[in-house]
Amino acid sequence: MPRMPLLSRLAQDVPLISDGATGTYLQKHGLEPGGCPEAFNADHPDIVRGMSAAYSEAGSEMVLTNSFGGNRFMLKKYGYGGQLHRFNKLAAQLAREGAGEDCYVVGSIGPTGEFVEPLGDVTEREMFEAFAEQAAALAEGGADAILAETMTAAEEATLAIEAAKEATGLPVLVSMTFDKGPRGYFTMMGVSPEQAVLKLHTAGADVIGTNCGNGIERMVEISDIMRDLTDQPLVVHSNAGIPKLVDMKVVYDEEPRWMAKRFRRMADMGIKIIGGCCGTTPEHIRELVKAVRPAT
Repeated sequence: MPRMPLLSRLAQDVPLISDGATGTYLQKHGLEPGGCPEAFNADHPDIVRGMSAAYSEAGSEMVLTNSFGGNRFMLKKYGYGGQLHRFNKLAAQLAREGAGEDCYVVGSIGPTGEFVEPLGDVTEREMFEAFAEQAAALAEGGADAILAETMTAAEEATLAIEAAKEATGLPVLVSMTFDKGPRGYFTMMGVSPEQAVLKLHTAGADVIGTNCGNGIERMVEISDIMRDLTDQPLVVHSNAGIPKLVDMKVVYDEEPRWMAKRFRRMADMGIKIIGGCCGTTPEHIRELVKAVRPAT
């Protein structure tokens, strides 16, 4: 039987298990510092395909595409300005080939790295078009939904939601990255979880949530805050801790079993999509599955 629409799946009581990190996975498989991750879709398709397969085999029911920086602004900086459509379409196709037909493929869209006028030089229309063309290419490659992730500015997140909706008609998920300070949680651009929930919902997001920037204990705190603010489906992708430099290597030190117990708490509070971000591996996903779906 064909997989049910994503939003129908999220209406069920059982949380959907997402995948783990993309960037740190690719770094372990040959991506050099400063290299363009999206170029791997064309130059190393077996690695990208294998990444989705590894997460699917570990128990992920949803995988993200290798397209986080696949917008016109970021690709131009790498010298790949003319490869946007190719890289993004390939990202979705490879994720599908690796994960299989039963898995949801969600197109990853990250921040543009630019500011909208008057803070920056990019107009709202230019940013809207950048998100729209990327989302359209991911949809053409077979994505089931679009995720605008690691957002910090409400204006940029809103444009991403509206552009992806208009360009694809697919469900749109959006997650913001919060830091904890003396006054609580805020994004780098000063958006609180309360403001995020209101603005992202108003913009038309089907699923909202948080990713990156925090270890899992803080992600549990943010999840609890957002769960109290809305009945909307929530997505949470947690880092395996804050990166540390050990012997000149970047290390994420939150172990799979330790994280899994906290993932269980997210499941208990009704988070609909649970998965990993930077530093998480297929082993983290295996332990997550065990914790959230214990054998009966």
